[in-house]
Amino acid sequence: MKKYVFLLLVFALSITSCSLDDDDSSDYYLEVLPIENVDIPEQFIHGEVYEITMTYTRPTSCYQFNDFIYQIDGQTRTVAIVNTVYTGDIANCIDENEEVTVSFDFMASGTETYLFKFFQGEDAQGVDQYYIIEVPVVEERHYGTGTTGRN
Repeated sequence: MKKYVFLLLVFALSITSCSLDDDDSSDYYLEVLPIENVDIPEQFIHGEVYEITMTYTRPTSCYQFNDFIYQIDGQTRTVAIVNTVYTGDIANCIDENEEVTVSFDFMASGTETYLFKFFQGEDAQGVDQYYIIEVPVVEERHYGTGTTGRN
């Protein structure tokens, strides 16, 4: 009987301690921002890891880097930058238009050329636009290669 009363008490407390009206999701939302600049090697060496750096503009102080959208389709990699945008009472936004640089590590595990598509926003018709770059994979280091960037 004590076990039954205890379970009933725990159940009653769990129902009354949570409110479905406390929806914190209205205090922020996620937004994908255009990538303005990419720093990526001109070639990869099979099996090595490379840092790929991207720059985007953060419109206000209410935008904070959250994560990347990183989709893989064969040798194609589609990359986008996601920011959390804070709103509501906690938001005290200051216009900044600040350039922010973020990066991720990429391992060249394949031996074929990689095709990278970096999200750059939408055109006037709402069609996604991408900066597309092909990066070949080589078996050994060739000297005299650098990085390629887009401004």
